[in-house]
Amino acid sequence: MIIIASSEDFFSSTEDTQLILEEVNNAGCEVYIIALENGKQASQLLIFGEKYRLLNTRGKFIILHNHQLFHQDLHYLWQRIINVIFIREYKGHQKRNYKKKPVPWFELSTVQYPFPIPKVMVPKRVDIWRQSIFRTGAELFKDKTSDLKNQTLQVVTFAHIPATLKVQFLVHDNTKTVMTTKNRRFAGIEIEILQTLSKALNFVPNLYESENADIELWGTKLPDGEYTGLIGEMVNNNADIALGDLHYTLYFLKIIDLSIPYNTECLTFLTPESLTNNSWKTLVLPFTAYLWATILLSMILIAFLFRGLCKFHCNVNKDIFKDLKTRKMALKLEIEKTELVKIGQNLSPNATYCLMKRQYKLPKIEGEPTGLHMFQSIGNSLLYTYSMLLVISLPKLPTGWSIRMLTGCYWLYCILIVVAYKASMTAILANPDPRVTIDTLQELVDSELECGGWGEINVDFFQTSMDHATQVIGARFQIINDTDEAIDKIAKGSFALYENEYFLKQASVKKQLRYTMPELNLNESFEIHKIPKGDHNLHIMSDCLIHMPISIGLQKNSPIKTKVDKFVRRVLEAGLIKKWLDDVMQSANNDEVYFDDSDSIKAVMNMKKFFGAIVALFIGYAISFTVLIFEILHFKLIVKKHPNYNKYTKQIIN
Repeated sequence: MIIIASSEDFFSSTEDTQLILEEVNNAGCEVYIIALENGKQASQLLIFGEKYRLLNTRGKFIILHNHQLFHQDLHYLWQRIINVIFIREYKGHQKRNYKKKPVPWFELSTVQYPFPIPKVMVPKRVDIWRQSIFRTGAELFKDKTSDLKNQTLQVVTFAHIPATLKVQFLVHDNTKTVMTTKNRRFAGIEIEILQTLSKALNFVPNLYESENADIELWGTKLPDGEYTGLIGEMVNNNADIALGDLHYTLYFLKIIDLSIPYNTECLTFLTPESLTNNSWKTLVLPFTAYLWATILLSMILIAFLFRGLCKFHCNVNKDIFKDLKTRKMALKLEIEKTELVKIGQNLSPNATYCLMKRQYKLPKIEGEPTGLHMFQSIGNSLLYTYSMLLVISLPKLPTGWSIRMLTGCYWLYCILIVVAYKASMTAILANPDPRVTIDTLQELVDSELECGGWGEINVDFFQTSMDHATQVIGARFQIINDTDEAIDKIAKGSFALYENEYFLKQASVKKQLRYTMPELNLNESFEIHKIPKGDHNLHIMSDCLIHMPISIGLQKNSPIKTKVDKFVRRVLEAGLIKKWLDDVMQSANNDEVYFDDSDSIKAVMNMKKFFGAIVALFIGYAISFTVLIFEILHFKLIVKKHPNYNKYTKQIIN
């Protein structure tokens, strides 16, 4: 029990009074008895409690009758507080027995919901209570929301897929529900739900659009505190139900009531595709970065292993090599003596030696090791190891069984790597061009694209988020209400649009149609035309930023919310939401399949796919010319200036 002072003003109530009402509301109070004789004070209490949701308007109220409660400014209250009984006392009067005192009696009345309240509100009598007895015994708190008596409810809406969409043609399919406003026809999931609710609750929906609905959409809050768009119609009590893909968020719950969510939508971004061309990476695409690193590491290790085995083989056969070198030197000296005698003393020693080298070749001595020179230096070892990886045979097969066994195993490894690479490369060239897409929020942040979406509700979501990446997006988030303008900016590769995945899919198909339809010749068969050169394809980001519940909008403290929740839950459990969603998106899905570029799946080689090979060729040219310049400079600056340089042999003579 709360005792209110006669001087209490609820429009400027104390904090204690507000805390008490909050405690009462949190306790789940379902019956309120307001015994205030001051009608103005009772009105203030009801207005204050309803405005700040401190009273359970769907509870039961017993209030003393007062004419001030029925003022025209309070009529909206009695469209929300309908389970109310007004108690009015009448003094009894005597007719025959003057000795007995008059017996007072009480009239119990209520509001005439669901019927609209005229300019002068007259409560409807329910029963009379006298001497502790009810005259008729009627039910005082009768359920008034089960049957709305075929009353007309105002429904505000605007086109927003998949909840509502504008129908530009006559629908012949009897399974689809189409409602007509003054100038437009609407269909969609929420239109189907509205039709179901109208039959279940027995009311007539009057569908209409708010002023400048295509621009205002949900609406914005003006500096004077007023709202525009769909929210403005609900706040100003012009509409009873709102249809427009309303997000189940605190932003809406502060202003209006929401039914239980009937669907959950993936909210993400529509981004440009192929912002950069990665065809230059064609040669490295067959393997992942880890596999390339493993192959490079194995090649280096094998090169060092070849060199180690070569050194080991040379050390084991050191004595044999020494004997063979001695025999070679003896044979070389014998040839030199013989030739010097034949040629005479006319030539210099250097010229004589060069002449002998051209005319005579030292014979190979049996047992001499061959092929080891290929792996004696680490440079040659790396070169020949890399050549085997490119399936280039060695110039000579080295001696030594250890090196031969390693060569055989390494050849088998190289064949497997090359076959896998060729197969993967063939698949890449046969598949469509690689798509460079933005699929995560961090990638979107790194791309530095401008971002935007509909309404202040989206700005509020990004700016109040605790995630750093989301806050970065919120800092550059723009409110954009023209979808065509947003799509054009995305096609130019400079924008990302935030919406639900169904809306984005429809927008992507709409872009294809917008570029295609002007080029069609109605006298010829339908042909698919590609998007003009230079435009980016559109891609829906695969990661959902949030899975947002979607609800039907109702007036704040609406009395029909309980019944609406009941029937929405039944529709959801029956699987009708999924069926209606498929019906709405059927056209977009068909167009999406129809506009797929069939040429992209053909194994056609073009310059774009071949660009990777061209890049590799130019890299080879660049390295080759760099090495050539280095060799020329080394010869002119180092070799040619050496004192032992011989201009005939073009080398330094030791």
